Amino acid sequence: MKKTAKIMILIFLAVTIVTGFYLLLKFYIIPQSKISGCRENFNVLDKSEISENGDRIHFLSTGSSDCILLESGGKFALVDCAEDTDNPRDFKDLEFEGYETKVLDYLKKNAASKDGKVHLDFVLGTHSHSDHIGGFDSIISDKDVVVSRAYLRVYDETKIDTYEVENWDNKEVYLQMVDALNSKNIPIISDFKETKFTLGNFNITLFNTENQNDTGLVGENDNSIGVLIEKSGARVFLAADIDNKSGDESRLKDQIGKIDLLKVGHHSYSHSTSSGWLRTLYPSVCVVTNNYENADKKTLRTIERICGSVILVTGKENGVIASINDDGTISYYNNIH
Repeated sequence: MKKTAKIMILIFLAVTIVTGFYLLLKFYIIPQSKISGCRENFNVLDKSEISENGDRIHFLSTGSSDCILLESGGKFALVDCAEDTDNPRDFKDLEFEGYETKVLDYLKKNAASKDGKVHLDFVLGTHSHSDHIGGFDSIISDKDVVVSRAYLRVYDETKIDTYEVENWDNKEVYLQMVDALNSKNIPIISDFKETKFTLGNFNITLFNTENQNDTGLVGENDNSIGVLIEKSGARVFLAADIDNKSGDESRLKDQIGKIDLLKVGHHSYSHSTSSGWLRTLYPSVCVVTNNYENADKKTLRTIERICGSVILVTGKENGVIASINDDGTISYYNNIH
């Protein structure tokens, strides 16, 4: 081999090694330092400093699952209800930590009326995965919880991909929630196209309410309901498990528009939080409902790179409260448990 060819090979190998190291820094090492620095320069108060009354969104710390309490004008609602302890199909891979007791204790401490009852104007199950609706049957069935109505799309197993049908408990957790609602004669609203309503001072709009996937089987994440909350010009979007695997983020981003706070889709996992989605919504703050060690670091880096958003991870913060003030600003609190 000629000397020139050897030199070219060595140069190529050197460039490859340097490029690989750069990408490692960019997507895995730098994100921690960048996010920490951004977080340290952002004012997050301890819950002990919060006022008695307010219009708030409580992001509970429930591992890699969603449980979000809405509070406004003295009224409350619950969007998703975290992972449950049940394993109805007795699958080893479905042995998860459940949060039913933690959620119920939080509700009774923070949303109970003088009569000791927790009155929820509505509950909303964004989609039929256990890390979102698994805990609802326990909470709804509790004697001290009163629910006025429920938003829950019908789970249609014939449209869900075979892997989920055979290996997950989508159908079981859906039926458990339905049974709990029926046992208390709570109205279930399953058809809610272009639904808009209020909760206290919050204006709420639901997105992704129609089935856009009439051809082929999909994952239940494709059926996730997004929730837009608005007050005094402030705009918050709860993305449930919406991702871009089937183009949902590309389809919905222009309908939603610029927001102030994003509950990051699918706990930050891959296929969620695409570049186009972030450039359109362009949130100042992102809440990731996950433990930091399980959050996808590439996604966190993408958020920081495109939006420069402050990223608050519920597991790391011990829960987060976003309090929307009358002037449209949002104050943030942690250590809520």
